[in-house]
Amino acid sequence: MIKGIQADVNPDLKKERLKCNFNIQEVTFIIDGGKDKTLQRKKIEDVALNIAASIDEVPEECLNLKERYDNAVRKSCVYSNIVKNELLEITGLEALGSPVLRRTADAFFKDVSPFMLHLGMFVPTIIGQCTPEQQAHWLPKALEMQIIGAYAQTELGHGTFIRGLETTATYDPATEEFVLHSPTLTSTKWWAGGLGNTANHCIVVAQLYTKGQCHGTHPFIVPIRDLDTHEPFPGVKVGDVGIRMGFNTADNGFLRFNQYRIPRENMMMKNAKVMKDGTYVKVARHEKLTYGTMVFVRVTLVMEAAFNLAKAATIAVRYSAVRRQSQPKPGEPEPQILDYPTQQHKLFICIATAHALQLTGLWLWRTFEAVLADMRKGDTDSLPELHALSSCLKAVSTSDSAALIEQCRFACGGHGYMLSSNLPLLYSFVTATRTYEGDYTVLLLQTARFLVKAWEQAESGKVLTPTVAYLACAAAKEKVVWSDSVDGMIRSFQAVAAGKIAACAENIKRLTKTGTSLEDAWQLSTVRLVAASEAHCRAMICQAYWHEVTRLTASCSASVKIVMEQLATLYLVYWALETTGDLLRYSTICESELNKLQLKYEELLALIRPNAVGLVDAFDFRDEILHSTLGAYDGHVYERLMEEALKSPLNETSVQSSFHKYIRPLAKGKL
Repeated sequence: MIKGIQADVNPDLKKERLKCNFNIQEVTFIIDGGKDKTLQRKKIEDVALNIAASIDEVPEECLNLKERYDNAVRKSCVYSNIVKNELLEITGLEALGSPVLRRTADAFFKDVSPFMLHLGMFVPTIIGQCTPEQQAHWLPKALEMQIIGAYAQTELGHGTFIRGLETTATYDPATEEFVLHSPTLTSTKWWAGGLGNTANHCIVVAQLYTKGQCHGTHPFIVPIRDLDTHEPFPGVKVGDVGIRMGFNTADNGFLRFNQYRIPRENMMMKNAKVMKDGTYVKVARHEKLTYGTMVFVRVTLVMEAAFNLAKAATIAVRYSAVRRQSQPKPGEPEPQILDYPTQQHKLFICIATAHALQLTGLWLWRTFEAVLADMRKGDTDSLPELHALSSCLKAVSTSDSAALIEQCRFACGGHGYMLSSNLPLLYSFVTATRTYEGDYTVLLLQTARFLVKAWEQAESGKVLTPTVAYLACAAAKEKVVWSDSVDGMIRSFQAVAAGKIAACAENIKRLTKTGTSLEDAWQLSTVRLVAASEAHCRAMICQAYWHEVTRLTASCSASVKIVMEQLATLYLVYWALETTGDLLRYSTICESELNKLQLKYEELLALIRPNAVGLVDAFDFRDEILHSTLGAYDGHVYERLMEEALKSPLNETSVQSSFHKYIRPLAKGKL
């Protein structure tokens, strides 16, 4: 509790919670993936928050860049001890792929830990790409924080196009070493979190050369700094990339090599290896097996997007229940802004989308685990579908979350612009995820390749994989009749996706028949292909969301089932209204049915309104994790805003030195 703020809850928030007609805890269990997961999360949060509470809080906004970094490292060291000694004991290594670590980390950091990529990428890549012998050597050191790692794939000149990476790793059989080199300025590794000043090791993705032949990109574990002095090794140039829009405590760095040597054994050899004599040996279908870490990260980013949007929705809805504005009816009190349908329109879709992405993310995680189990048995048949699915879901979830977090900020008016609201920081974090680990457009085009192939298979009558099975109906020219039932809306979204995919395939065929090369035909169709992938992804989210709600509420109380179905229906109706042009083109919907759909949407807003605060309470964010003056559980918005304002260094004295140096002389004409 902030000093000077009373322990009681704002009266408006109290009334809102009394209106709630469902069991909040039941919804929390659904969001977390089950009661056991909720209890585990709370146990982890208790451990983390008890220690976080003992750390002196420094107003980070008032520190300079170096001070903020030093403070973040200090907190990261405390937090890493919790992870090492407490959290992994509770959850095991599977915690590395869950949002739990990120959620507890938020008790320590308003921005981002410079250690984030150590547990988020470095350790998972060791697990996924190293042999058992290599894991035995590297993994204990990484988990014990004896070494701190980064993951360097992106370069100054290349990002998503991995085949274009320029860093080389050339094998020298005389010394049994790889020689790492950055041949051009654009080959400089760029953006890797924790790389600039923190990490002493790095997983480097480089073009492997042996016996005069290039075998494509492979990962290597590279020591870059002395463990005692932390000085970069000779042949290594490393530093910070400069001030960013956000992530300024993440220590994003650059890395260059000048004929830098590492032992042969530092090549991560689970899927391919170089023998002592330089012979290259690869596991069958090596290219597909190396997708593992990349898909893992994209799967986690879907749930990360849901997590951050849920925080923004919690802040904005609680604030909207406290804030009163205008006087539409003379003589009556100013209404809560949450009572305005326009505010409900802005915010309820944020709650629904957070649910949609969280439940779809959990479904995607189960799919990922199943495919991973198949891969361990040598079966990679399901990997292309998972790659396509994770690519489009990562793109759409991060894009939607960024847009809706900004919408939450707009919904909070001027106060949402305050850093203390935490909405600007949430936005700057999530908007970065739209481009890192795969750019939005590039990922949708990757999915499009899978979709076009699937359409060709549908046309030839072949059996389709589950996520594209709906294409069979379109290929058979079955007409989709519009219905505003849930199933009817999902079928219509699938019809839109199928129509757009078919149009892309036909356009590519048309162009190639006129003499255009296949590559150029593809490029000329990319605007359509991106739209087709997005439509496919939207249909998949709608289907997965509704399926998961139905499955997870089957044993819940009736009131929980009702409110969860209202939210899911709102999501479907919202996107039907957002894509009316597509529905008019690819389904049988007409103007009267669109009018009916609009009325249904407005009815859903009214139905959800009494439960709005209860729904965001069900996300179960503690104040120490929200970091928001506007979104605290007690609703004392104005007291918290004033408390934060008084922390500014500019309020330490009533007259600043600049008055005597500049303003007063200016007034006297003596400047």
